[in-house]
This record gives sequence, C-alpha cells and structure tokens, in this order.
Amino acid sequence: MDIRKIEKSLKNCPCGREHRCDVRSAEIAPGITSKTGEILIQNGFPKNILLVADENTLKAGQGLEESLARSGFKVKKLIYKNLRRADMEQVEEVEGACEDVEGILSVGTGSLNDICRLAAFRQNKEFAVFATAPSMDGFTSNSAPITKNNFKFSYPAVQPSVIIADTRILAAAPAELKSAGFGDMIGKYIGLVDWKIARLLIDEYYCERVAELSRRAVEKIVAIAPKVTAEDEESAGAVMEALVMTGLCMGFAQSVRPASGAEHVVSHFWEVKKLQAGLDSDFHGKKVGVATVLLNRIYREAARIEDIEPREEKTDWQEIQDIYGPGLKEDVMKANTPATVTQGISPGDLKKNWGEIRRIINDGLPSDEELSAMMNAAGAATKPSEVDVSPELTELGLKYSAFMRRRLTLLRLRPMLNF
Repeated sequence: MDIRKIEKSLKNCPCGREHRCDVRSAEIAPGITSKTGEILIQNGFPKNILLVADENTLKAGQGLEESLARSGFKVKKLIYKNLRRADMEQVEEVEGACEDVEGILSVGTGSLNDICRLAAFRQNKEFAVFATAPSMDGFTSNSAPITKNNFKFSYPAVQPSVIIADTRILAAAPAELKSAGFGDMIGKYIGLVDWKIARLLIDEYYCERVAELSRRAVEKIVAIAPKVTAEDEESAGAVMEALVMTGLCMGFAQSVRPASGAEHVVSHFWEVKKLQAGLDSDFHGKKVGVATVLLNRIYREAARIEDIEPREEKTDWQEIQDIYGPGLKEDVMKANTPATVTQGISPGDLKKNWGEIRRIINDGLPSDEELSAMMNAAGAATKPSEVDVSPELTELGLKYSAFMRRRLTLLRLRPMLNF
C-alpha cells in the first residue's frame, strides 16, 4: 500500500489544510510474517520492544516471534488471555510494562491496538501493528476509544509507524471477525452524511478529497461483500486495505469524521450501558453494522418528509442524567459543557436547509434494501438481537446516545426535527 502516493494526492488540497500521516509503511501481502523483523528494521522501528497480544492473536501470528529473533529484536511480552475490551486499566498496564523499551508492537486488532496506541502516546514510544484479523478500521487511527469508569471516550493517540498484515492469517481469521470488519466499514455511509450535515449547519471543517477516499474504500469492500467471510487471501487483503484507508483518512482530517458518525456513538452507548449492568458487549464492528442498518432506515424516512416544522431544542438534562445513571452522567454533562453542539442552530436554520439535508441523505445513503443485501452477503449482523441488545436498550440508544459526544449528527437533531 503506497501511503506516500496517497499523501501526495492530497497535496495543495482545496480544503486549505495540509494532510499528512505518521504511518511510514502498511505492508499487506501473503506470507510476510517471516519478514516482520526485516520490515520493522527497514522502517526504522527500534529493536528493544514490548510485544502486546492475547493468547488467540499470538497463536494466529505463529512465526512472528521467530522473525523478530532472527532480526535481533529484544522482546519483552505482555500477553492477555482474551482481551475483548479496551479499558484504561489495560492502558496503564501497558504503560507500566513499556518503561524500559523503545517501541510497542501490538499483535492483534481492536482493543489490543487501542490500549497500545494510547499507551505509546502517553509514554512517547514508537508503535507498530501486526494485524491478525480484518475486523475494524482503527488500525491507522490517531485516536483510541477507551473505557474508563464504564464510559467510553475517544482519546488522542498515535498512529502506528508500521502496519504488517499477512493475508494468509487474515484469510484464516474467524468469519465473525471478518463480518465485523465489514460492519465497521458500512458505518461510513452514515458517518460521511453526518459530516456533510455538520459542515452545512455549523460550518464544521470538511474535506471532500478525504471524504472521497473514505467513500471509495467503502465501495471497494461492498463490491466483494460475498467473499468477505471466505478463506480467500485476495479478498481478505482487499478488506484490510479498505480498513487501513479509512483509518488513514481520520489521520489526514485530524478527526474521526471520515469514518465515524452517529452509528458509532449508538454502538458505544449500547456498550457502556451493558458495562454498567456488568455485561460484556459483542464485537465493535458487529454492533456498528447493526446500528448502521437502524440509522439508515431513520435517516431515509426523514428524507421522505418534504417540509418540516422544527422546534426549539428543550433538553431535559435531568432526564438524560437519570438515563445514563451513576458513573456515566458526569461524563455526559462534561461533553455538553459549556455549550451543547446544537447551540446556535435555530428552527429557522433547519427549515431553510432542509432541502439540502434531504439531498445529502438521498445522495449519500443506500436504500434499506440495498444495505440489507450487502450485509447479508457479507454474513454481517443486521438486528439488535444478533448483538444481544434488547429492544429497550435499542430504543434508549437511538434516543439518548447522541448526548455522549459533542458531535453534530442528524440523530442529535432529531428532537428539534420532531420525527
């Protein structure tokens, strides 16, 4: 994957910003596990490292440790049994373990990557990823969604210097993880629509070139939906490239907007409420895919309304605090202080711009039937029950999740639009 070529294509961007990323290399190819040490050295990665994995990902990366040893790496290891959740407690464990090393190598995906990228950021260490499944789009992200006191928040973090993905390993990953990666990618439909709406209403920074890169990545993965769960190296590599691309887009924009909208926030809401009840959640991408199906329907239904009579937002903050409850309500209030993201948006603004909002939705989202066909072809979950989310929690997420972030989305505008 030629990252420098992608970076060059964004030079002198009309948006006025300089687009750059800290990823030196993303190597996605068959049989490159044995070349891991060599690739890291070629890209200037330090030889005194902490390897962070769990038992499953370390087993999947068979041959990795031998490659590092052949290349003269001094490896300290932190191995979890089965890490499914990125908690601040684990971030601090990684920080403590990396004091006497120069770099951190995360072997795995999702939560393992997130705890390492934040620890690397806080301890000023180099960071690299050896991917074991194409299950989410955060490989190249410069932020890390971490749970602290049951509240999930995205913290500024570092992009990896190097990403290595052996397509043989990716192809052999469990079908459920590959479908989760597809679900995470499909969420970009909602995210890009929300980003355009935010630009329209509050003049939020937006870059069409970066958005187009993210959009193309989605189209690429949709085109191979029927092959996503197959043990096929070519399709596994294509999915991985698409996931890496949307992560790069977040770095180019210095924002999660090219890859994350209301669908991610709904997923995070479901997760924190389940944590509050002492329950674990399903895979991130799986939940994002389900949330995308729900929101696609809601957004499409809204776009069918030709004329609206918006109202002033009258938020019952006590009700919201009661819904989030102990341990969560404090963070929600922080996210909406000193002012909510809707401050300054009048009913008149919404009415005046409603035609353009409808156009953004209609141009940016697939039909519900098209989306369902994509998801089914990729073996991805489409119903809340498939990710163990109850009807009650589903509705709570759709009504209250938007208050978790200071981020304008169509779902956040729903109370004002009265639909």
